[in-house]
Amino acid sequence: MLASTPPLTPRVLIRTAAAPATKEAAIREAAQLLVAAGCIDPAYEASMLRREGVANTYLGHGVVIPHGMVDDRALVRESGLAVLQVPGGVAWHDGQDAHLVVAIAAQSDTHITVLRRLTRLIQDEARLERLRTTTEAAEIAAALAEEAAAPGSAGPAADLAQSFAWTIDYPTGLHARPASAWVEAARASPARIQVRHGAEVADAKNLIALLRLGLRAGDAVVISAEGDDAPALLARLKATVTGLSAGEKAAAARAAEAAAKAAAPVAGWNPAETCQVIPGIGASPGLAIGPIHVVGPTEVAVPDEPEPLTRGGDRLHAALESTAAQLRALADDTGRRLGQADAGIFKAQADLIADTDLITLACQLMVEGHGVAFAWHQAVERMAGQLSALGNPVLAARAADLRDVGRRVLAQIDPALQAGHALPDQPCILVSTDLAPSDTAGLDPARVLGLATAQGGPTSHTAILARTLGIPSVVAAGPGLLALSAGRTAILDGTTGRLYVDPSERDLASAQAWRESLRATQAAEARERGLPARTRDGHALAIGANVNTPDQVPFALSQGAEGVGLMRTEFLFLERGDTPDEDDQYATYRAMLEALASRPLIVRALDIGGDKQVPHLALPKEENPFLGVRGARLLLRRPDLMQPQLRALYRAARDGVPAGAPTGKDAPLSIMFPMITSVPEVLALREACERIRAEIGAPQVPLGIMIEVPAAAIQADALAAHCDFFSIGTNDLTQYALAIDRQNTELAPEVDSLHPAVLRLVRMTCEGAARHGRFVGVCGGIAGDPFGAGLLAGLGVHELSMTPRDLPAVKARLRAASLAALKALALEACAQPDAASVRALDRPEPRR
Repeated sequence: MLASTPPLTPRVLIRTAAAPATKEAAIREAAQLLVAAGCIDPAYEASMLRREGVANTYLGHGVVIPHGMVDDRALVRESGLAVLQVPGGVAWHDGQDAHLVVAIAAQSDTHITVLRRLTRLIQDEARLERLRTTTEAAEIAAALAEEAAAPGSAGPAADLAQSFAWTIDYPTGLHARPASAWVEAARASPARIQVRHGAEVADAKNLIALLRLGLRAGDAVVISAEGDDAPALLARLKATVTGLSAGEKAAAARAAEAAAKAAAPVAGWNPAETCQVIPGIGASPGLAIGPIHVVGPTEVAVPDEPEPLTRGGDRLHAALESTAAQLRALADDTGRRLGQADAGIFKAQADLIADTDLITLACQLMVEGHGVAFAWHQAVERMAGQLSALGNPVLAARAADLRDVGRRVLAQIDPALQAGHALPDQPCILVSTDLAPSDTAGLDPARVLGLATAQGGPTSHTAILARTLGIPSVVAAGPGLLALSAGRTAILDGTTGRLYVDPSERDLASAQAWRESLRATQAAEARERGLPARTRDGHALAIGANVNTPDQVPFALSQGAEGVGLMRTEFLFLERGDTPDEDDQYATYRAMLEALASRPLIVRALDIGGDKQVPHLALPKEENPFLGVRGARLLLRRPDLMQPQLRALYRAARDGVPAGAPTGKDAPLSIMFPMITSVPEVLALREACERIRAEIGAPQVPLGIMIEVPAAAIQADALAAHCDFFSIGTNDLTQYALAIDRQNTELAPEVDSLHPAVLRLVRMTCEGAARHGRFVGVCGGIAGDPFGAGLLAGLGVHELSMTPRDLPAVKARLRAASLAALKALALEACAQPDAASVRALDRPEPRR
């Protein structure tokens, strides 16, 4: 039925009971109504179709607003609307069905009035449901003519035709992750479905609406549906709802267990009075005291810059699409590295920005004359404020999620609105989700007293850099860390991995005294850092530093390093946008030799893969790069990478190693290869080295391998027959031995290199090397842990290499012990059941 309504502003044409087969057919049919009424030039129909190809015009709740491109506004002769009522619906975009197609032709800004009415109307779902099937065009016209559609006009809350009752038994209530699962299950069917709690009703397909109910454990709800598929949908949703209970209860139990552990005393400083304790993992030792500063959720001043509505809509749509793509990539990466449970965080965030209520509110604000960035920011803040006001800490965290993903969209709308990471004027404890290695490297220890991150692990590059900078750090402290407000006083213990929030004056004084005592001990160790690491019974260990560039050598030597036990050459590739050529590499290696002045330098060949990816190398994407083509596997497959590096190294040996230089662990230059798993790999690499050495005319240099996988440790005796030395990378050896990705924040507490299984692999390596008279070094994280260093010495390790700042404490600990005692300690440690039991053996001998 076609009807022309009484004069409105603009003119409205309505066709009820339309049945277009496709979206394109619907747009053409509506456009023909406008053409027949003289509102548009026939060419405007093509403009409307082009517009749909640029941006989805689905407004929400079955309402779509097709219109032409801004540049084609001259084709509009008279402002008008053409409304197609499609009772059966027409597929519009990604599972969205349109029931009211409101085609807009506007000469100037008269369409603003229409959009204001529509955005208010679509919040009245009951009325929209009637408009989908009414046979009276006047009823549709009246709805479009009203300036406001009261959301509560539908009367008291009522359940739909079929329903079931359920009492929330999730210990933390209906938070984002289970709510997202509800939404996904509900959206699998076209049937209408709702959730009622008391007098409040929410669309089960709308994430924010569900969260706004503020459902807690023990709340009673009625979930109801209507439509042809209602019984099956209810059955599926009931299975989803109840099926989540076990996982939610298990998660709550884990959280309670973690809270109990957080309250237990630790071997270090402990508060005497009650305060909030956030446990994590100690990543860089030391005690920091100061105000908290949270990086990320800082307020952004968003200017209100109105623009034509169609252009603003285009920008918002593009920003939402770009952000959705970002979140898909994050979910994919997180799912691959950490598992699907953690990936669910980003999937839930994607649901948040796809929420029709949120987008509708932003559109309404734009219709009212606000700029797109301002409108989006205000919509996010209003929705987040509603969630925060419910008084549920779990939902308050979801409000933080909404703000976080909202900022992503805001940065896509206008890159100038990217939230900054400016530090306050006073020194602070920096709190963040995580920091990239480049961000950490740029921190000023004078302004950042301590660092606490929700994610990360103790062997991540961020943690390693924090230790290099001497900043006490805690990692993997969990999302609760981000709920802390800036300015609160805290004590961060980077040794035990705890953050104490709002401590009492008594505990602040106690922590300050502890810190002063710690500093006095460190000062004493620093004064003796030049002494050798010789045990009480005369056993000396070689002590080196892990450095990457020549300019880092002087500091390492000043801290007591006797050489460089690990030069990570991948940093030459990671820190630039192209591949360094042979001459570039030669210059760096020669400079390293000169800086060390004949002290030992062990250079690790390019170790790319796993968590170290170099975009300009264009390596193929792997499902699991930690188990893929990395280290020696990559070098043997990519001679274009291996040969220039070996040529540069042998040129440096020819030009920078004096004749008659020592060999073994005291050699001025040694080369070692990463990620070795078999003898044939070693033979192939030695052959390549010898060929290039002969071409260059360079002297022989020791060739060693990294022991990073259990296979290499187990057959250490076979490998030692073809190597000059071993260097154990305990970080990788731990993750491969325990089958735990060291970047997995949920399992990070379990990635402990003092696990007895790892210690036994170290012992096997030393025993295999001893059969051929090879020396063994360790360049992994536990070499820089004074207790771990003692265990390594007791297991038979000859050389330890670590972050320069760890050197004084390690050397002091070794000097205070006897080798006999360390061997007994190592034997006892290997017999322990777990890493915690090993750490409980830490009983420092008194200084003499």
